[in-house]
Amino acid sequence: HSAMDRKRSCTLCGGAVMLLLLLLGHMINALEVPLDLPQPPTITHQSPKDYIIDPRENIIIHCEAKGKPHPSFTWTRNGIHFDVEKDSKVIMKPNSGTMVIDISGEKAEAYEGVYQCIARNEHGSALSNNIVIRQSRSPLWSKEKSEPITVQRGMSLVLQCRPPAGLPPPIIFWMDNNFQRLPQNSRVSQALNGDLYFSNVLMDDNRNDYICYARFPHTQTIQQKQPITVNVLDTMNDTVLAAFLNGSDFWGAMSIFYSDWERIRINSSNMFDFIVFFSPTPDISWSKVNGDLPSGRFSFHSFQKTLKITEVTEADGGDYRCLAKNRLGSNHHNITVVVRAAPFWISAPQNLILAPKESGMLTCRADGNPKPKVTWSVNGIPIENSHKDPSRKIENGNIILSDVQTGSSAVYQCNASNEYGYLLGNAFVSVLAEPPRVLTPPNHVYSVITNSRALLDCASFGSPLPKITWFKDGQSVVDGDLYIIHKNNTLEINVAQPVNSGKYTCIASNSLGNKENHIYLEVKEPTRILRQLGYKVIQRNSMAVFECKVKHDPTLFPSMIWLKDNMELPDDSRFEVGSDSLTIHDVREDDEGNYTCIRNTTLDQDSASAMLTVVEATPTPPIIMEQPDPPTDLELTDQREHSVQLTWTPGDENNSPIQLFLIQYEDSLHEPGVWVNMTEVSGTRTTAHLELSPYVYYFFRVLALNEVGLSEPSSPSRQYRTNPARELPYPSDVEVIGTSPDSMTITWRELTGLESNGPGLQYKVSWRQKDVDQQWTSLTLANVSLYVVTGTPTFMPYEVTVQAVNDYGPGPRPEVVLGYSGEDLPTVAPENVKVSVLNGTVAEVSWDAVPLSTVQGRLNGYKQDPEPEKPQELIFHGNEMEGLLFGLHPYSQYTLYIRAFNGKGDGPTSSNQIFETPEGVPGPPADLKVQNLNLDSLVVKWAPPVEYNGHLTGYLLKYQPINTTDELGPLKELLLAANETSITLDNLKHSTRYKFYLNAKTIKGSGPTVTEEGITIMDEGKEPWKTEFVNGTRTYQIRGLKPGMSYRVRVVARDHSDATVHSTEELLITVPAMTSKQVDIATQGWFIGLMCAIALLILVLLIVCFIKRNKGGKYPVKEKEDAHQDPEIQPMKEDDGTFGEYSDTEDHKPLKGSRTPSNGTVKKDDSDDSLVDYGEGGDGQFNEDGSFIGQYSGKKEKDTAEGNESSEAPSPVNAMNSFV
Repeated sequence: HSAMDRKRSCTLCGGAVMLLLLLLGHMINALEVPLDLPQPPTITHQSPKDYIIDPRENIIIHCEAKGKPHPSFTWTRNGIHFDVEKDSKVIMKPNSGTMVIDISGEKAEAYEGVYQCIARNEHGSALSNNIVIRQSRSPLWSKEKSEPITVQRGMSLVLQCRPPAGLPPPIIFWMDNNFQRLPQNSRVSQALNGDLYFSNVLMDDNRNDYICYARFPHTQTIQQKQPITVNVLDTMNDTVLAAFLNGSDFWGAMSIFYSDWERIRINSSNMFDFIVFFSPTPDISWSKVNGDLPSGRFSFHSFQKTLKITEVTEADGGDYRCLAKNRLGSNHHNITVVVRAAPFWISAPQNLILAPKESGMLTCRADGNPKPKVTWSVNGIPIENSHKDPSRKIENGNIILSDVQTGSSAVYQCNASNEYGYLLGNAFVSVLAEPPRVLTPPNHVYSVITNSRALLDCASFGSPLPKITWFKDGQSVVDGDLYIIHKNNTLEINVAQPVNSGKYTCIASNSLGNKENHIYLEVKEPTRILRQLGYKVIQRNSMAVFECKVKHDPTLFPSMIWLKDNMELPDDSRFEVGSDSLTIHDVREDDEGNYTCIRNTTLDQDSASAMLTVVEATPTPPIIMEQPDPPTDLELTDQREHSVQLTWTPGDENNSPIQLFLIQYEDSLHEPGVWVNMTEVSGTRTTAHLELSPYVYYFFRVLALNEVGLSEPSSPSRQYRTNPARELPYPSDVEVIGTSPDSMTITWRELTGLESNGPGLQYKVSWRQKDVDQQWTSLTLANVSLYVVTGTPTFMPYEVTVQAVNDYGPGPRPEVVLGYSGEDLPTVAPENVKVSVLNGTVAEVSWDAVPLSTVQGRLNGYKQDPEPEKPQELIFHGNEMEGLLFGLHPYSQYTLYIRAFNGKGDGPTSSNQIFETPEGVPGPPADLKVQNLNLDSLVVKWAPPVEYNGHLTGYLLKYQPINTTDELGPLKELLLAANETSITLDNLKHSTRYKFYLNAKTIKGSGPTVTEEGITIMDEGKEPWKTEFVNGTRTYQIRGLKPGMSYRVRVVARDHSDATVHSTEELLITVPAMTSKQVDIATQGWFIGLMCAIALLILVLLIVCFIKRNKGGKYPVKEKEDAHQDPEIQPMKEDDGTFGEYSDTEDHKPLKGSRTPSNGTVKKDDSDDSLVDYGEGGDGQFNEDGSFIGQYSGKKEKDTAEGNESSEAPSPVNAMNSFV
């Protein structure tokens, strides 16, 4: 292998270098067809031709296409149909041709090959490129024994890497044992093949860790070669070396290397190495024989040893010379470059849209070196094998179509190939008839800056291909100096000016119709920073402020970016960025530098810079704030018919930021000398867009406002005159008022001078009677706002218009206002008046409407006047002929009459109608009072109702006691005569509050209820005054009072002789009643003590029993048991160690109160708290002397202790549970 490398190196040095270039032409965008129209398939996305896959991941081969209908997809592999459905590892994405191959558990090599995708629908088939699928490989380094290399100082040296051949080729680099890259320079460098070259060896090159690494990019793996050891011998001096060189071939070891020539593309790069072995290390230079190196496309690398040429073209072929030179001499070597090119497009086939009967041509022009061969296919079938089509022929490699018919749509493939590669282009021919459509969005707005280029698009589609014509504001746009119309119908304005702003219209037309689209162009004012930031010298620890105010188009909103020394501002809170300023607080020395302000909009930007210098601090005078200086440099731009843009330069803020600018104008034509406020803008703006009125001579001025106040006005701008116009506004607030029966007044609001829009302002007033065949009567007036029309008939409808007119003509035709001439009083009274009484407070009234001819105006309604005592007027609006009278008084007599009324006044009244209302319930009794009479009596007094509403039949009195918790007691009722106004109630409960309810009654029922409360008190005569002596205190607590009782209390001062010196007024006090509480026996002391005594007694009894049992003593009852054996007494079972117990022989249930489980043991925690457990009643079995049976015997105690599984001693709990 080493010998082959040397042979190849020598051959390349002496011969020509063959470089392959793939020259790709600029791809012209294919014709876009809207997807809602029928069309053959078009491949939109596919995988690259050479597709290297990662064996660790699934294989995804892309194939996307569009068409109408949406295409279906099939694949071929190595030229044979690839059945995706038969391979469970392969799936195709829905509505897509993209294949996903799951290689888990499979070898990726099994799916290597050449794949091609076919997208087809009823209109044709499109083909993808041949996609070569290859697995990436990163083979291991071949095992070899690395022998140390010994070399003499000053000699050349090549350390070969020879990495394994991977796919794609690995990236080579040299490192040491510490994973540090080996230093390279003009003496030591790495060649393109990865070998490490030493032009001459030094003693420092002596080391044992020269390691070549290969990184495989697809698998991201790195492999290393065995370390190489280099031993350098210091046995040759300069004299010996010079003698050696004089007798040897200076260039014998020169090598030329270049990149993989099969992969060079246009716009890619070509590199060749020039390695020189010599000492001292020479300087290297490059040149091209008989020419210059390609300007702007070459560069040197690897310390001048590598020449790199980018974007290689055929003109780059030729001889290149590398020259090596040092102090001992020079030499050169020529490299011959021959450019070979894979096919590249000159004219790729383009989609063709043809209408029926039309003709067209598909071209396919490609070039390369060698010249590529061009072949055609139709829907993937070679054209010579496809069906014959009389409308199709091939001439000079082009397909000519003539007189095409509907249904002859297809996809044509052009293949251009030579030995270095191929090109495959799809182009469909779609035969359809379609009227024009514009694809650019309607009413699209383009915005550009003044003096820049504007491009207005008008993308369209149609079949036949539409012709595009442009218009601006109705005027045709012609291709010339001002406008350029490109082949794709884009309209270009090379230098846009504000006058170019406006509406543009593009019209697409063909034989089937026309379609227009409106496009708007807005030419904006440029963004400009008003003042340069200026050089600033700031004292240390003080504050630096850079202002960056900008003048910009009012529709653009500039952002602001600050830089320090072309870098971002330090992340320091001392730097404060405002809306149009930068403030640096507490300035330090390291803040010095160049500060730049950049103001950006979406369309342009401007910048300004300033240097900040920091000096030592000195005393500074106090800051004095004043009103700002007036703005200057007023300028009018963007001048239009009814608008203008005003810009200005702010004056000095005088240490107080400007808050706003006030813009004023003077109309020197109509109101000279009068300045009127027009608008306000923010203090950060320096421009304002002003809407103007026609026929005004404007002067503008600007005032600035800060915290101190308004500045002086700026100097006025130059005069700006707007032209007169016919477009007058309507006179507003037009009204027609009938002032008298034979006239009407027409009024309107006069236009101001600013609204006149031209000289000679007048008003044309026109009127005519409505619904009458009558001509308009007109009159032209000036400087008035009303006109009285006389001699009109009474209340007749009129149509009226008021139109503004000036010397340029009338304004717009105004809207017609409807009005009426004056009214007169109605002449006829309503007739057939009827009253129907519904109840005591409501009556229904009806009447016949008066004839409209007698109203003599607009009938506003009817007025009714029922009169019981004083007149009362009710109004019924409109044409109503009946209504309800509310709010009548029961048991009353009314007189009613009705009259019609209009805007002039009331007509005559109808004849009187008299009606009476029936009785109703009375009103509430008046002045209800309750008075204390004595201990158990109360007096209730009242006055008759104010409103009787009938004959009183009596009163209903109810009352009931109320306790201290506001609970009501039983209710009692009394019926009283109508002439009674008081009653005394006896036998009431003393010291008790009572509530009283009183109603007055008529035959219709009871009226509203009035309530009152009263309290019975203790009688003084029944209980003498009790006296308690108080010494010197101002408060005293009286004890022993009875709940629910009322007491009178007074304080009496007496002298030493017991004579009364002073006595206070008596104070009535009622002690609240106490609710009786049920005594809880569980909380009584006697009950708690009794329970404790019983518990203590039981505890003592249990302790005694426990002691007796442990001592082995026997009760006398044991002898009785031995003498009289009871058959129901069960002996103790020796096998389980349990006691025999009393039980029921019939059902074998536990005795009442027992808690013995089924296994015979006793649970400690279970007991019943019942009298049976205490031996009182129940089924408990006791002996005659009251002792319990079967529990204690000497024999059973022993057996129990021995036989029980538990050795636990009996406890008082066990003893308790034995009471059965």
